[in-house]
Amino acid sequence: MANTKNGSFQFRPFRWLGLLLFWAFCAVVLLQLWYLAQITYWARFNPGNTSFMNIRLQEMRQTDPRAQLKHQWVPYDQINLNLKRAVVAAEDSGFMDHMGVEPEAIELALKRNLRRGKVTHGGSTITQQLAKNLFLTGKRSYLRKAQELMIAFMLEAVWGKRRILEVYLNVVEWGNGVYGAQAASRYYYGVDAAQLNPAQAARMAGMLPAPRYFDKRRGSPFLARKTGAIQARLYQVAVPR
Repeated sequence: MANTKNGSFQFRPFRWLGLLLFWAFCAVVLLQLWYLAQITYWARFNPGNTSFMNIRLQEMRQTDPRAQLKHQWVPYDQINLNLKRAVVAAEDSGFMDHMGVEPEAIELALKRNLRRGKVTHGGSTITQQLAKNLFLTGKRSYLRKAQELMIAFMLEAVWGKRRILEVYLNVVEWGNGVYGAQAASRYYYGVDAAQLNPAQAARMAGMLPAPRYFDKRRGSPFLARKTGAIQARLYQVAVPR
């Protein structure tokens, strides 16, 4: 707005639109810098609860105010190689080769979404899934997908593959309120994540990305078939050392 000769105000829409766009741009830049700062810090220090963990805990406490998540962090070297291979085989076989994003998978997901008229597929890599778990929500939208991609590129640039897989295996959901490889190994098999055998690892990987569903349907024929397929591919995938 600006003063006119008679002292009244004149509305200038393009000026205000320009200011609005400028401040929106500044807000987006500051948000990305905040994400980058968090990622840089977590390169050396382990995350506590993720965005997904906090959301799930709030949901659980609606019915049980004393509910707690099952979660225990373990270093990368204390997670069995079987589970690392199984998760990569099940979730992202190109994990070692891409830079956090697979354009072909995103293009395929976009075509499926356009056919259905809504966002139902994401074409996510392990890095993208981790980005979503750490910072975002499960709500599907193209805006959230764009933010997920930006965070994924940051993770790849700052952390590298070993750290990405280490954090992913420690924060991914593996059952109702069960997060991370150690808690899941104890929950399902009564052993530490370091002691999982190939069949156990393949079954845990097969529960992703619908662990709560399979937690209630552990005898599912589909899960059994998926487990067998993962176990057959277990030694065909590379993982960070």
